[in-house]
Amino acid sequence: MLALAQAWPSKPLRIIVPYTPGGTSDIIARAISQPLSDALKQTVVVENKAGASGNLGADFVAKANDGHTMLLCDVTALAISPSVYTKLPFDPSKDLKGAAMLAYSPHMLVVHPSVPANNLKELVALSRSGKIDFAVTAMGSAPHVAGLAVASLTGAKWEYIPYKGGSQAVTDTIAGQTQVLMNGMLATLPHVQAGKLKVLGVSKSSRVPLLPNVPTLAEQGATGFESGTWQGVLVPATMPPAAVAKLSAELIRIIRSPEIRARLTAQGAEVSTMVPTEFTPFFDKERRNWAAVVAKNNIKLD
Repeated sequence: MLALAQAWPSKPLRIIVPYTPGGTSDIIARAISQPLSDALKQTVVVENKAGASGNLGADFVAKANDGHTMLLCDVTALAISPSVYTKLPFDPSKDLKGAAMLAYSPHMLVVHPSVPANNLKELVALSRSGKIDFAVTAMGSAPHVAGLAVASLTGAKWEYIPYKGGSQAVTDTIAGQTQVLMNGMLATLPHVQAGKLKVLGVSKSSRVPLLPNVPTLAEQGATGFESGTWQGVLVPATMPPAAVAKLSAELIRIIRSPEIRARLTAQGAEVSTMVPTEFTPFFDKERRNWAAVVAKNNIKLD
């Protein structure tokens, strides 16, 4: 087993991001790729394989058998998929296994600056009096289901406009083609700071230190609501345990490094690590929790 761990990796590694470039997963993948390459003495390539709300890329990794392909994605979105999709070509719980959890980024509820609402209550009232388009990073994604949950808790009414990833949803909301968006803070905060988007709330149980004057959604009527984007690395279930252990140790060391931690923290992401033995129960719990939300809102996709 030790010899196998020492021999791995024996060729270049691929980090598959199942969304378009520029989103939360993509940002983290590109932040860790070079340090991981330096640590493992192999080239590390980031590839974007968007489609089917992240399931295309996840399925690709689940079926990879080269021992050198990994998935970096929103773990919550992956946990939601089995409840939302009636025909999923892979089973996340059986065909993939967690290597390391890396970071958490709360969702931000933002609107185009022209939207005449400065808090959740005003946005809900606006949504009930006219057409509001809600940009969805992907149908069945964590931000989509979070938007449904907020609507259920507050009585908001909006029309969901699907995209292939967070970056495209952000771009269209900045352009005013859509009015409302929920997205991970890491990929969204820079646009708020630049005045291109207006933040109405964050989906954390407590206020975010970077935005002390922005109330949580729970404070504004979405009682008990909390959501966010958990970024983690998963590998095919067939990857040898020794290789997974070596990869996990390096990923956690890199994400905890002062340089990477400072970069992510400045953009609203929290370094939050889990080793494989912690990852699995977390994933199972996420799957159960979101299955209840999916069932309540009767969300089903083919």
